[in-house]
Amino acid sequence: MTGERGESRVRAGDGRGESRGPAAHEPGESRDRAADERGEPGVQGVQATGERAETRVRPADLLGAVLVAAVVLTAAAFDPGTTLLDQVLIAVAGGALALHRRAPRLVLAVTAAAGTAYVLHAGPGPLAALPVLGGVHIAARVGHRALGAAAGGVFLAGFALSGSGGRETAEKVALLAGWFLCAVVTGLADRNWQAYLRQTEQRALEAERTREEAALRRAGEERLRIARELHDSLTHSISIVKLQAGVAVHLARKRGEEADPALLAIQEAGGEAMRELRATLGALRTDEPTGSPAVLVERARAAGLPASLAVTGGERPLPAPVERAAYRIVQESLTNAARHAGPAEVRVLLDYGAARLAVHVEDDGAADPARPPRSGTGLTGMRERVTALGGTLHTGPRPEGGFAVRAELPLGDAGPGAEGAR
Repeated sequence: MTGERGESRVRAGDGRGESRGPAAHEPGESRDRAADERGEPGVQGVQATGERAETRVRPADLLGAVLVAAVVLTAAAFDPGTTLLDQVLIAVAGGALALHRRAPRLVLAVTAAAGTAYVLHAGPGPLAALPVLGGVHIAARVGHRALGAAAGGVFLAGFALSGSGGRETAEKVALLAGWFLCAVVTGLADRNWQAYLRQTEQRALEAERTREEAALRRAGEERLRIARELHDSLTHSISIVKLQAGVAVHLARKRGEEADPALLAIQEAGGEAMRELRATLGALRTDEPTGSPAVLVERARAAGLPASLAVTGGERPLPAPVERAAYRIVQESLTNAARHAGPAEVRVLLDYGAARLAVHVEDDGAADPARPPRSGTGLTGMRERVTALGGTLHTGPRPEGGFAVRAELPLGDAGPGAEGAR
């Protein structure tokens, strides 16, 4: 990992990025910003952060609009007083429904205006309300239930004015009022259902994303358990055997006798076994890197999280504790962004300075500066790693929205417990 000072590399994780920069092994314990402490977004919150407007007109939308207009036009055909203007108003009100994904409020306004004009001009029956009912349902589904109710009220007022004012007109207005209420309720129910489906999909993606991390964490825990068992049992027994053989050899030489070759072989084999056992325990307990932030970013992008990596300064080999800490910071930040940021873009920056490495991870997600999250296990573990190296860590929502993690890791001193910790 060498490069000229001042060199700037930007990797967008398109699959061609090199595995360079701080590295560590695959994700260990996955820490997050404790959902129960921060507060998971509810059904409405998921929709607010996860829904992206669609602008294209689907064939099903066009077909539905044509059917609504055809039904109202068919009913109007049996009315001898229907004029060309009435037919145009019906076509405009029904055809506007095809654009409900692109401009739901505009569709509501057009259907309400055209529908009200139609009933005031022709005085038709309740079927004339179909396009307006569709507009009200659409408005409620995208969160504009107040506008939908207001548009329904305008249409009902126009319908009442177009009637004779007797009991029959009142009954029709009451019937239409119930229809409009149902349109609002079904729109809200559809909104909540779509939000639930999005939330379920996000959880499924999150489970798939963290499955590998969980497997690696369990494997790491099992390695540590095996290392402890080997240390507690074999190390003690081999040490005793080697010590007793050494004492016997020492006593024989002290008496001027030739040491038994078997004792010498036992002593030598015991020493060799201890060295091999130490190497095995070291391999089981190792936390050495086998990946890099570039690999983490590429994996996040493959899982559907828009992420990019930029490297500035003179990229070069780093002390192992600094590599591990930088890798873990990027790993935890990407995991937290995937879990909590919603449909956000994540930017990772590694800045190689003369005496420090700066690690910045920012997203433009749903974090609100007015409601900063309390530190969960992930942020606490991140801070412990940085503190152990004598660095600084700043985390929290950004003023413009989203979450930021900024760590400064000194390169000169790896910290008191970084290497050779027992």
